[in-house]
Order: sequence, then structure tokens, then C-alpha cells
Amino acid sequence: MPQRKKAVDFMISNGVNNENIEAVCRIIEEISFAGTDSIVPSTIEGKCVQDADRLDAMGAIGIARTFAYGGSKCRKIYDPEIKPLINMSKEEYQQNQNSTSINHFYEKLLLLKDMMNTDAAKRIAEHRQVVMEAYLEEFMAEWEGEK
Repeated sequence: MPQRKKAVDFMISNGVNNENIEAVCRIIEEISFAGTDSIVPSTIEGKCVQDADRLDAMGAIGIARTFAYGGSKCRKIYDPEIKPLINMSKEEYQQNQNSTSINHFYEKLLLLKDMMNTDAAKRIAEHRQVVMEAYLEEFMAEWEGEK
């Protein structure tokens, strides 16, 4: 896992002790979104990092990042013929290459609100969810020529 190795190398070069290195590695291993296979981190620190990672994917900045990433991968913005895949496992999620940026909201981003661990993250996620839902409503209205 490249992130883990980079983190370990960085911590070793900065004199971090083995106990803290192991704790950080555990967090790295537990934070990723893995579809229906996602796990809840075993520590409060891991839960906070996972929440921060997920909040980063939501809201106005999350919308911008979704389209920036999709463009970098030559993904279509939207294609009504390509349906979102719901309730994917980690393997299915990682192999889902023929999707669209709009589908990504339904396949991942709109699921994140209900996956938050801490009360603070749950409050922030509520607002960011509203922002994403309003954006999708506006997008579909424009797509359908209603606005």
C-alpha cells in the first residue's frame, strides 16, 4: 500500500516512535471508503480522520473535486444510459470504471452522511448533503431542459 509506506518513511525520518507509527498505520488502513464493505475505525482518532476524509468529499468543494477528478479520467459528466451502481462491495467499487461524475454522487457521495462517526461530523454532513442534493436537482432540471 503506497500511502502506508510513504507515511511510515516520513515518520521514521522524523523520529516518530514505533507505537505511534503503528497507530497511524492502523488509521490509514481503516479510513478508506469501501462501498458496503466500509469499516468503522477502531479508535477515536481513526473515526475523526475517516470523518474528515469523508466530509472533504461532500458539499461545494466535493462537487468541484468530483468533476475535476472525472475530467482528469476522461469520464462523462452524465449519461442517462449509464445507471449508477448501488450497494457495491469494495471490489465492485474499485473496478467501477464505466461510470459518470453524476453517478458518483449516488454511488458514494450521498451515502457518506449516514456513515459519519462523530456528532460534529454528522452535523456538518447534514448541510453538505443538502448542498449536493440541491446541485443534483438543478443539474437534472437543466439536463431535462426544464430551466
